[in-house]
Amino acid sequence: MLDVRRLRLLRELAHHGTIAAVAEALAFSPSAVSQQLSVLEREAGVPLLERTGRRVALTPAGQNLVRHAEAVLERLEQAVAELAHARRGLAGPLRIGTYPSAARAIIPHALAQLASRHPGLEPMVTEVDPASVAAAVRAGELDVALVHEYDLVPTEPEPGLAVTQPVFTEPMYLAATAAGTVAGHRRSPWIVAPAGTLCRAMAVRACRAAGFTPQVRHQVDDFATVLALVAVGQGVGLVPHLGAADPPPAWC
Repeated sequence: MLDVRRLRLLRELAHHGTIAAVAEALAFSPSAVSQQLSVLEREAGVPLLERTGRRVALTPAGQNLVRHAEAVLERLEQAVAELAHARRGLAGPLRIGTYPSAARAIIPHALAQLASRHPGLEPMVTEVDPASVAAAVRAGELDVALVHEYDLVPTEPEPGLAVTQPVFTEPMYLAATAAGTVAGHRRSPWIVAPAGTLCRAMAVRACRAAGFTPQVRHQVDDFATVLALVAVGQGVGLVPHLGAADPPPAWC
């Protein structure tokens, strides 16, 4: 019989790529992860990993087992949720991930509605970049998350995670002290989000689509700060509707 906890480790290895990354994501030691994966190989009776130096890769049998593990873990999580609901209805901790502008503009109203309809729930909100949400959900750090995506940065489907229909759409604005277009500010200093975020990828791709690479001066992950820097002539940036301190009335 295959151990579910070890199947979870194999799935995380498929997503994270290294044993060290799996250990960090799940708060284990690398040696513990390696040991448990070795036990899983013995349970399976076939090699699941190929070791090349310090790196490991999944064998075809390992890849096939990950696909089954995704289905098993998803059904197990559904069963746990249904049992909890049968015992006490919708109650207990609910870990919610969100991005900062939605945390200010959307989450408070949503929490008020939850408290009214399901008083037994204990929502706990954490700000997290959408690029990190999938790993946080798989690791059990989040139950649900409100994420954003950009037309220029489409998101790839994440195995084992369900994505609902879009809640709303919003326009992006070019924040600058003088009127113009993205292409018209090819020589301006730019204010963008830190590396590794969807906002950073969106801004860079928007500039490249206009025919240039932005000259990054400031790296800021808060749109109110971006607007404050723009106001004192420190550069230009792209800001979504929710992130505008005094947004125009038009919505798309």
